[in-house]
Amino acid sequence: MLDELSKMPIARRRRLGSRWGLGAVLLALTAWLFWTVVTSPNLDWAVIGSYLFSEPILSGVGVTLLLTVLTLLFGLLLGMLLALMRQSDNPVLSAAYAGYVWFFRGTPLLVQLVFWFNLALLFPRIGIGIPGTSLGWYGEANTLITPFVAALFGLALHEAAYMAEIIRGGFLAIPRGQVDAALMIGMTPGQASRRIVVPQAIRVILPALGNQFILILKGTSMVSVIGGGDLLTRAQQIYGQNYQVIALLLVASLWYLALVSLASIGQHYLERGLR
Repeated sequence: MLDELSKMPIARRRRLGSRWGLGAVLLALTAWLFWTVVTSPNLDWAVIGSYLFSEPILSGVGVTLLLTVLTLLFGLLLGMLLALMRQSDNPVLSAAYAGYVWFFRGTPLLVQLVFWFNLALLFPRIGIGIPGTSLGWYGEANTLITPFVAALFGLALHEAAYMAEIIRGGFLAIPRGQVDAALMIGMTPGQASRRIVVPQAIRVILPALGNQFILILKGTSMVSVIGGGDLLTRAQQIYGQNYQVIALLLVASLWYLALVSLASIGQHYLERGLR
């Protein structure tokens, strides 16, 4: 080993030494920070252990996962519809796509969640029916728009705007010549999209969906501002009673890290399979 180092150019040896030195400094700082947190007298590890698998926390984990899956599903379906609207030659549909993406990407998710939670202030009663008649069904908005429903509406509509752009990018990755060839053999534009563009675009889109799943998983923590019943909401409710703020935040952080790690592993195998 020493012989190999002695044969290296001086500049390369210096670069190698600086890299090892920087790595050692970062490792030492990380170890110091970890030890400081672990041994802090103000951190009660017994509280963390007692609440890590408690019923309220596990219930919050379940709501977080349910919100994540439903948001991804509804966002994907609506995003697909929006992307197909963008592919259409109809200027009205293209304008509707542009307006939707502009609005839902341009306004913060937190604002959208609070808006849906307070929808009853704008529409006290929600329903469908024939105007001017008693035919139809109506209900109180405060009853229908629960915190979970408001969270799902806000997350799904917001996510659909990003899904639409991801799907549109997948469509653009397909050479235009393939669509032209499909049209020349008698396919309609709709058939060309369904049979030629969409199957190939899925290969491009799927890796990005893995990233979006992780972003949604972490983004569900925002629904705590409306009491959506997610993991962070449960942690806040508990530390609001026992005042163990840091301990409960660490409990929530450990669960988020575990869930994101599992999702990252799944994304890795998905991308490897696509390759």
